[in-house]
Amino acid sequence: MPVGPQGDPGDTLIRNWPLASDTAGALSGLCPQWPAPVNVHAVSTLRSGGVSTGPYQGLNLGDHVGDVPGSVSENRRRLQRALRLPSAPAWLSQVHGTTVVDAARPGSVATGFPQADATMTTEVGIVCAVLTADCLPLVLCDRQGTRVAAVHAGWRGLAAGIIERTVEALDVPALELLVWMGPAIGPTAFEVGTEVRERFTVHDPASQQAFQPGNQDRYLADITLLARQRLQRLGIEAIYGGRWCTYSQPESFYSYRRDGDTGRMATLIWMS
Repeated sequence: MPVGPQGDPGDTLIRNWPLASDTAGALSGLCPQWPAPVNVHAVSTLRSGGVSTGPYQGLNLGDHVGDVPGSVSENRRRLQRALRLPSAPAWLSQVHGTTVVDAARPGSVATGFPQADATMTTEVGIVCAVLTADCLPLVLCDRQGTRVAAVHAGWRGLAAGIIERTVEALDVPALELLVWMGPAIGPTAFEVGTEVRERFTVHDPASQQAFQPGNQDRYLADITLLARQRLQRLGIEAIYGGRWCTYSQPESFYSYRRDGDTGRMATLIWMS
C-alpha cells in the first residue's frame, strides 16, 4: 500500500463499485485509510462513471456549474445507489464562508439548499456532503463514532476559520477527533497573489512554510499544509490523507484551475 506524505497509509482507490441492477455504468472513488470507528463511512468520488458530457464528462455532482440538470440528477441517483447511502446527501450551496449547518436540520432557503461550507450531524443515517474541484474537502469524526462532519475549505473559507467553526460545532475535545483530507489542488499548481499569503501570515507567521516563491510576485500555496497547521493549532493530532492532487490528474479529478468549466466531485461521510 502506498504511503502518504506524513507517513499515514495511502487511501484505497476503488474502481467499478458494484452497482444496483438498474444502474448502468461504473463509479470510482477514494476510501480513506484512517482509524475511524466501524460505524463511520466516508468516500470521495472520482469523475468516472457518470452520464455528463462535454467539459463535465463523467460523474459531475455539481448542479451549479452549467451541466444539464437531468445529467446531474442521474449522477446523484447513481451515487446514492452505488454506495447504498442510507439517505440522500445533505447538499449545500457553498459560498466560501464559515457557516456550519446541522445536516439533519439544514433549514429552508429559496434555493432548496442552505448557504454553508460545512455540515455535521450526530444522527445515524444522515449523509454529510461537500462538493469540490480544487478546494480542499475534509471529513471529521470523533473516536466514539457519535458525530461526523464534512468541510469545504477553499483558501477564503480556510483563512476565515471554517475549520475552527466546524470543530467548535462538533463540541468534543480535540484529541477525540480524527480528520481525513481529500483531493485538492497540489502545492506545485496552486498559484496565488501576495494578498492571499498575507491573509494567512498576518495571523500565523508559521504559515509562511506553506508558500513558496512562484512567478514574479506570485506564490505557490500548499492548501493542505495550511489546513494541517490550523488543525494542529486546535490540538488535533490524528490527521490523515492529503496526498491527491486534482490539478495534475485530469483522468481522475475535476479541476477548476486547470479547466475553468468543469464538474465537481463529492466527499461524503455518515454513520450507520
